[in-house]
Amino acid sequence: MAFDDVEKRGLVLLGCGRMGSAMLAGWLERGLAPDAVWVVDPAPSDWLNEQAAKGLHLNEDLPESPAVVLVAVKPQVMAEALPVLAPLGGGETLFLSVAAGIPIAAYEEMLGRDTPVIRAMPNTPAAIGRGITALVGNAQAGAAHLAMAEELLAAVGQTVRLDDEAQIDAVTGVSGSGPAYVFHLIECLAAAGAAEGLPPDMAMRLAKATVAGAGALAEAAEESPAELRRNVTSPGGTTKAALEVLMDEAEGLPPLMRKAVHAAVLRSRELGR
Repeated sequence: MAFDDVEKRGLVLLGCGRMGSAMLAGWLERGLAPDAVWVVDPAPSDWLNEQAAKGLHLNEDLPESPAVVLVAVKPQVMAEALPVLAPLGGGETLFLSVAAGIPIAAYEEMLGRDTPVIRAMPNTPAAIGRGITALVGNAQAGAAHLAMAEELLAAVGQTVRLDDEAQIDAVTGVSGSGPAYVFHLIECLAAAGAAEGLPPDMAMRLAKATVAGAGALAEAAEESPAELRRNVTSPGGTTKAALEVLMDEAEGLPPLMRKAVHAAVLRSRELGR
């Protein structure tokens, strides 16, 4: 991975919790020099202190014009944390935000409307390099900025570009909050197995492996998920019996999932106001 501009000018990471640490670890593994990174975090982890011992700048004076400022703090502390970086706004520094619920307009108000800003929505599988991140930029974020953001975010998984910031709420409902839906599916599948007589630990192991394997197959296969489902559903068989319950248009998974995703989208819109 080429980090030429970042290594020349530096990268500032505001907040280094789970998501920030996952991204930083990905960059370092891909060859980014530790001394090209400045981290601002009031409670650094032991791992972060270890990186500082290798040359990473931790809570030090920031470079005058870094290539990127990546904002990874929690939304509720944004108003307090971001003004520290306001002097870097309005110039050539790209602000890349992975903070949920904060619209681009809020960054423009705090940093100046000439500031290139890209808003991104990653998800928790980024912690193991299997995330997917949607991103969208303001008018000042040009093709080079978007390419740089994609390159940085690729350290923790796949990326997709949105046509409009309004789509970010739908992304939140599908992939942002989606891992929690899958975790709950695993819980429910394991509980159902235990209810049918399996030892709970065995039921949980079966459920985890089944969901993980099916997800990997769905991503790797050329067939659509619908075709994969049909391939394992024999007429009159056990899978068919279960799917008649799950696919019921009135009470099954389709209306329940639409309702769940819609609830997440509505909440995302409320938080963005």
